[in-house]
Amino acid sequence: MPTRTVNQGFDAFHRKITPGSYESGKASSHKNSITRRLEDHFDLKQLFYSGSANNGTSVSYLSDVDFFAKIPTNKLKENSASSLREIRECLQGRYPNTSIYVDSPAVVLDFGAGVWDTAEVIPADYVGTKESKNVYDIPDGSGGWMRSSPSLHNSYVTAENNRLGKRLKPLIRFLKAWKYYCNVPISSFYLELRVTKWMESEDSIVYDIDLKTILKKLDDGDLAAIQDPKGVSGYVNACSSDAKKKDALSKVSTARIRAEKARDAENAGNARIAFEWWDKVLAGNFPSYYC
Repeated sequence: MPTRTVNQGFDAFHRKITPGSYESGKASSHKNSITRRLEDHFDLKQLFYSGSANNGTSVSYLSDVDFFAKIPTNKLKENSASSLREIRECLQGRYPNTSIYVDSPAVVLDFGAGVWDTAEVIPADYVGTKESKNVYDIPDGSGGWMRSSPSLHNSYVTAENNRLGKRLKPLIRFLKAWKYYCNVPISSFYLELRVTKWMESEDSIVYDIDLKTILKKLDDGDLAAIQDPKGVSGYVNACSSDAKKKDALSKVSTARIRAEKARDAENAGNARIAFEWWDKVLAGNFPSYYC
């Protein structure tokens, strides 16, 4: 029976977790209707993709869709929590049968078909530019506002991805898949910045080697906050609470041990056992050793 190498296994896994056109089409249909509603009630200037959907690191059927809603300052409240409540009420009027709730910095619309059919709308107040990229104030989770620049962060990740033979974004996607499959409460934005920053000093990426190394670094570093490499968002936390951080660290440690066993098996010439350990890392979702 034909078999795969570990590298071929990761290539097959990447094809499996890359979103298809149907998911993109659903996101576009939501975008158009949300745009019309916010134009009418908040003088919306632009609704644009941010997060994983914007960066090309989303995971099929597991990543939601993030939008930045560029709204004039005079339509927003000094207290960002008040703006989030107003936007939620506005969108609930448009979608009376949809579950809509606030999860700062966003208003979340759950359209019911799955996580991938969930839209997060983040109110964004334009404040200027940095490196020719727009910078916004968005809700900070405590009633205030914090700086963010999706286009600047996207250009940062894309530049490193291009330098590394377009293998950085797949590597980030693998980490996000692990996060979703294993219910690890780590911020996707944190993972994206952490991985990109670490890979700045590398000349190439080998998926299994670097995935193991990243899990080790996350574990050894105790999921410490990272200072935004682009100097916009300040310090970015891995988790939104101490309880979630404790849970995340436990799962990071487990994944690290399993990834190390996978690499040990491969180094010993036993690819089949390596596949079994990578399958454990990814909660039963890694491709089979046999084609």
